[in-house]
Amino acid sequence: MPESTGLIESSKRVAGTLLAILQTRLALLSNEIEEERLRVGQMVFYASIALFFFGLSIMLLTALVVVVFWDDHRLLVMGLFAALYFITGLLLWNALRRAAEQKPVLFSASLAELTDDRNRLAE
Repeated sequence: MPESTGLIESSKRVAGTLLAILQTRLALLSNEIEEERLRVGQMVFYASIALFFFGLSIMLLTALVVVVFWDDHRLLVMGLFAALYFITGLLLWNALRRAAEQKPVLFSASLAELTDDRNRLAE
């Protein structure tokens, strides 16, 4: 019987080592994903600045169209542009809110389960 006990203990140590390696790899993967998230955040920052300047150009274009129609339909043109911008803003706000609500925590459940498995095998 001592040989089977030694074999079981050895198997537990090997399984524990494999789980530790897997946990380390998942932690590294999580770090890499976090770095990618930061890079994407930087890209979003630059994109928002670009969108600001695109917004300025849209405002100037709107002003140009209003000036062109100043004598005949200036109120109609300004009202249509205001409605268009408001509806677009509402749609984008709702899309942003939905995207923000869906932010998952990366690998937290998997890492917790691997830690529990490793602790159980160490017993």
